Amino acid sequence: MSERMLPHDLVVRGRRVLTDGGFRSCEVAVADGLIVAIEPLGTGLRGQDEVELQDDEALLPGLVDTHVHVDEPGRTEWEGFASATKAAAAGGVTTIIDMPLNSIPPTVSVEALEVKRLTARDQVFVDVGFWGGAIPGNTRELRPLHEAGVFGFKCFLLPSGVDEFPPLDAAEMERDMTELAGFGGLLIVHAEDAATIEHAPHANGARYDRFLASRPHSAEDIAIAEVIDRARRTGARAHILHLSSSDALPLIAAAKRDGVRLTVETCPHYLTLTAEDVTDGATAFKCCPPIREAANRDRLWEGLVDGTIDSIVSDHSPATLELKAPGDGDFAVAWGGVASLQLGLPVVWTEARRRRIPLEKVVEWMSARPAALAGLARKGRIALGFDADLSVFAPDDGFVVDVARLHHKNPVSPYDGHALSGVVRETFLRGEQVDFAEPRGRLLRRDVA
Repeated sequence: MSERMLPHDLVVRGRRVLTDGGFRSCEVAVADGLIVAIEPLGTGLRGQDEVELQDDEALLPGLVDTHVHVDEPGRTEWEGFASATKAAAAGGVTTIIDMPLNSIPPTVSVEALEVKRLTARDQVFVDVGFWGGAIPGNTRELRPLHEAGVFGFKCFLLPSGVDEFPPLDAAEMERDMTELAGFGGLLIVHAEDAATIEHAPHANGARYDRFLASRPHSAEDIAIAEVIDRARRTGARAHILHLSSSDALPLIAAAKRDGVRLTVETCPHYLTLTAEDVTDGATAFKCCPPIREAANRDRLWEGLVDGTIDSIVSDHSPATLELKAPGDGDFAVAWGGVASLQLGLPVVWTEARRRRIPLEKVVEWMSARPAALAGLARKGRIALGFDADLSVFAPDDGFVVDVARLHHKNPVSPYDGHALSGVVRETFLRGEQVDFAEPRGRLLRRDVA
């Protein structure tokens, strides 16, 4: 049979392929960007391209990261679509959803969404979708943005850090939830209470314990209670972003048992880093809400295992070296955000295997669950009819993080110098290997993703 007549575009064979039934020895065939066959190893499927996995490699579905700040246009010196999507692909992430703020203009109108799409077009190496923003005064923009294909709407309950994306108060949040409930929209919330933080100690200087005291557990707990209350009243879908405070877990679990339409994410830095290990002046670790104590980290893992927390996403929030690491190491003025888009899988896997949590659970939290949140019906699994978004991962291989070698635009990360387990060796987007030279990613819309 000639190459042109071969039935499949790509066939991948391996002894560890993560399917819905767990890891299997099998062959995966791809045609027209979709998975069209999954057969036992030895079946002999044929393709124009054929990949034989090494004995130390596993085939995973591409990760889905629903919390990424790309920052372009407007703050492209912080990050951009080309650099961010290369970093994603290098980390086994094949789909990202971009946050509506830190770019200028913020994605709070259809016109602003089109600016972002025009900017991203032709320079993305993985698939990219967009969140809209909910800010004071744009309630009338929410339905048009939904119809234009955003995956949901982000709001803050305290100042966001950029003037062009102001916060909602509780009444405004409820009004927007009521609007979203009318058409099945999703509100994703940065849940920290402004009044609590206003009355907390000020985070001046280089001491991390002062910064930690300035963003107490109670700020998250109070705000999450407010989100739950308003979601219960309106019937709207709500999602808690970047959960840091484990004290909120009982409240979240109770709300879910009561039928409140609530989902929750946490991030690699909250699951792996601890306040005890942050040295004074180490502003690469600054994020909001903050990295908390080791005991808090342990309880977050318990919340993942018992299902209270739904997913793990990066909250990749980069900035320039000058903004992130001022010379005096002052936590009060350094930009708050952790750059980790390329490192999420090995970071989480390193800690998970220490806790004897299997790789398939890690992938579920980082792929299938975020895809379900966004309604990405063909992402997050190796299954028939799904996009052939795949990563070749060597879980027992290792490396030491060198920020200068990451695709992130700015060489700053709290993981610099960390020894991690797990290496992403290849990434495929709809069956084509990402070569970091030709951008083949697509811009996704909610209704056709």
